[in-house]
Amino acid sequence: MINVLVVDDDAMVAELNRCYIAQIPGFTCCGVASTLQQARQWLHEGSNLDLVLLDIYLHQESGLDLLPEIRSARSSLDVIIISSAADAQAIKTSMHYGVADYLIKPFQFPRFEEALLNWQQKKNLIDNQPYYQQAEVDQLLHGGAAATSDPRRLPKGLTVQTLRTLCQWIDSHPALEFSTDELAAEVGISRVSCRKYLIWLAQNNILFTSIHYGVTGRPVYRYRLQPEFHMLLKQYCH
Repeated sequence: MINVLVVDDDAMVAELNRCYIAQIPGFTCCGVASTLQQARQWLHEGSNLDLVLLDIYLHQESGLDLLPEIRSARSSLDVIIISSAADAQAIKTSMHYGVADYLIKPFQFPRFEEALLNWQQKKNLIDNQPYYQQAEVDQLLHGGAAATSDPRRLPKGLTVQTLRTLCQWIDSHPALEFSTDELAAEVGISRVSCRKYLIWLAQNNILFTSIHYGVTGRPVYRYRLQPEFHMLLKQYCH
């Protein structure tokens, strides 16, 4: 199990991140820190930490101050920045200290999931191989950028035929909000398969994702077409 520490002084955002983490198999949120002091305590005592989700704008503090400490003391611990800080200096500083990814608030779950899964893939490659081919080095350095740079190119495991079926259904219900289970039942495919396509469509901004809490407290992710990308959706209907 991959242990993740959330560092954010906004309790609602921290809870949302914790719920997001719980939705990704193999990851668990082992703690939440609202101050740098609490984060430092986790770093000193949490020898089993694997990943830190770090906000920059903390109360009277900057999460960036934690990066050099992590790099000097815990070189094996990785960091993903999750912050509303979008200025060039914050991003340059984060990149200088080798953060694994940088998510600008607000963001949707598919982008969050992509960040964690890409990090996991790179970690597995680094930990389990003594030597590398050029393609593997490219994957470590550039991640999935080459695969996702063209939105018309489908990732491995997705087919044009199934995507067409899903997009045709969404095209015929442009104002309807739906869940993965609802769409899977409508088009007659598995929930797991349907979710992969929905995540890909959301990553390409065609769908908007929202989170809802039911009676049991478990989050349900619902999707709806973004009107400004309706014409892009239609390209996948043919």
